[in-house]
Amino acid sequence: MNDILHISVSVYSCVSNVMKNTFYSQRFSIAPMLKRTDRHCRYFFRKLSKNTLLYTEMISPNAIMHAKNDYLAYNDEEHPVALQLGSSNTALLAYCAKLAELRGYDQINLNVGCPSQRVQKGHFGASLMGEPMLVADCVKAMRDVVSIPVTVKTRIGIDDSDSYKFLYDFVSIVAEKGGCDNFIVHARKAWLSGFSTKENREIPPLDYSRVYKLKRDFLKLTISINGGIRNLDEAKVHLQYLDGVMIGRAAYQNPYILAEVDRVLFNCSNTVQLDLITIVRSMYPYIEAELTKGTCLGHITRHMTGLFQKIPGSRKWKHYLNENAYKPDADIEVLEKALSLISI
Repeated sequence: MNDILHISVSVYSCVSNVMKNTFYSQRFSIAPMLKRTDRHCRYFFRKLSKNTLLYTEMISPNAIMHAKNDYLAYNDEEHPVALQLGSSNTALLAYCAKLAELRGYDQINLNVGCPSQRVQKGHFGASLMGEPMLVADCVKAMRDVVSIPVTVKTRIGIDDSDSYKFLYDFVSIVAEKGGCDNFIVHARKAWLSGFSTKENREIPPLDYSRVYKLKRDFLKLTISINGGIRNLDEAKVHLQYLDGVMIGRAAYQNPYILAEVDRVLFNCSNTVQLDLITIVRSMYPYIEAELTKGTCLGHITRHMTGLFQKIPGSRKWKHYLNENAYKPDADIEVLEKALSLISI
């Protein structure tokens, strides 16, 4: 049982010598997930992998410009980190892309994959697949004002427009007219009506071969795949055909996946051995600093509850945090008590 608790957490000296702002960092990434990949989540994930590309949640330019909260806030330790924007307003996208570059973000990503009704009403997300020239204009507007990469996350199709030709034409136009050379493709089509956002992540069938073919037809483009990928063994299979793999909920629900990424996918050497309890305790300085700012402990620990999956005591750990981390006086002692419930 002790063996499963020990993981390899890479340090910065890697054989691959992954550098900031290189497309090699697209090799493995964590998907932008609404109400999940906030700055606390990303800080925690970075404790497990130094090279995984992390994404913000999808953020509207209007929120960045007008909300009281600082939607661009992040910690320097999160690099490499990409900002995902959701909009079809070229001027707003360009403004926020430039602002993000000035704030130090490594990449900008345009969401052309979310099928929710709210997003459609805002005229962005997956519905934009039907307007490739508009997407190209959005990408170009951002590329014209920033020097960091601008990428597009999309689906393989929408509604009945789900032929390979439809996908090929979309990518061709956005690449040629917009100058986009980096696409992350969720290997499912999106139904714009009739299905919920959750159903759109599960019901439309996966078609990995279509994404493979896209890479064969666009050899000069960086093509990454997303959708239904559960572990690093599956990721390695996809990397035989594509430039990158993006995993979402599988990694969020079981963060242990991230612990092996640097060694398995980035060929990192000079690793140090840390157990999972040490990883939790390495979060304490960050947590204590956040608590002094008024952050609720539960807003941080909610991203950590899956860390001990399949280890004796994991359910007690998760239950204790869920029950106690949101109390007004919750502090590090809550985590220490929760850790005592893990059987080592």
